Amino acid sequence: MFARRVRIPLIALSLVASLGLTACTEGEAETVQQPNLRPVKVVEVQAPTTARELRYSGTVKARSEAAAGFRVSGKIIERRVDVGDRVVPGDLLARLDVTDYQLQLRSAEASLAAAERQLETAEFALKRADALYRQQVTTKAQLEQAQLTYNQALATRDSQRSSLEQARNQVAYGELKADKPGIVTAISADAGQVVAAGSPVVTVAADGEKEALIAVPENEIFAFAPGKEVDVGFWSNDGLNMKGSVREVAGSADATSRTFAVRIALPDNPQILLGMTARVTALAPSDKSLFELPLSALTQDAAKQPTVWTVDRTDATVHARPVTIDTFSDTGVQVSAGLEPGDLVVVAGTQFMAEDMQVRVADENLSRAAEAEPGTPDAATP
Repeated sequence: MFARRVRIPLIALSLVASLGLTACTEGEAETVQQPNLRPVKVVEVQAPTTARELRYSGTVKARSEAAAGFRVSGKIIERRVDVGDRVVPGDLLARLDVTDYQLQLRSAEASLAAAERQLETAEFALKRADALYRQQVTTKAQLEQAQLTYNQALATRDSQRSSLEQARNQVAYGELKADKPGIVTAISADAGQVVAAGSPVVTVAADGEKEALIAVPENEIFAFAPGKEVDVGFWSNDGLNMKGSVREVAGSADATSRTFAVRIALPDNPQILLGMTARVTALAPSDKSLFELPLSALTQDAAKQPTVWTVDRTDATVHARPVTIDTFSDTGVQVSAGLEPGDLVVVAGTQFMAEDMQVRVADENLSRAAEAEPGTPDAATP
């Protein structure tokens, strides 16, 4: 009797153990059969915009910048400034050898002295002829001849005075001086070089207003007009951003680059230095609806056509979709065709995608979209 009571619990324990092993085996089977879904990150396509974003790189320049040169030709014997030096009105920039001009000055001085002696002689002769005519000793013709000689001597004296002033100016022009405060931005000639009159020697950027100079292609030039407001940033300082205003648009394209020069007036800021690289961003109206996407969303199909991978909300499968690119920027791309608002586009993991491949969305967009649609299964957790 005692032996029978012992066998029953043992049999029950054996059955329980068997059931437990069976359950574990079934659980392991289910785990093995569950597909290994590849995680992806997606973004939801927002409503389109009708404004294109135009981006250009330019250079900060002074609003007033001129290349100074000598007003006479000659050999440079001294250059006093270097690039980056600050100058004020009257500072000597460079000097010419003015030996020949000094000789011309001495010659002009001698010519003037001779002309003045001739004028004195003619004046004395005129007074004597006038006195004799009053005494009726000489004729009126002799008096008129003396008057004519005096007038010629007077004109010669005045001409020699002008020549002397010109010679003095040429000697003075042998020194190139700054006429406004600013900073030297370029040197075009050096000591020992013979330059012609007007040839650039030193370029000085005047203190004061600064501007960003950009080159705009002809298909986008109509987006710019004087007074248009644009955003300006700087490559050397990501935190330095400001509003600029279009000051001037070139009336004709550059003969070489076929682009139009556009000058953007900048506000006064001591952090803006000449020669900095400026990033100019402007908005232009578009007749197409444009969708914004990150650059990482783009890929190519077998025909090298721009393509993105979209995720089906119902079964979390991906499908290739060709798109039409309108413009690029530093951080994104604007698509004009191939997308609709609400589409889920893969932005990470595109290199592993295949048509109808089931994925696990690592972004919260798909979950939120599923919650917003009653009766739709949550594809983020297959």
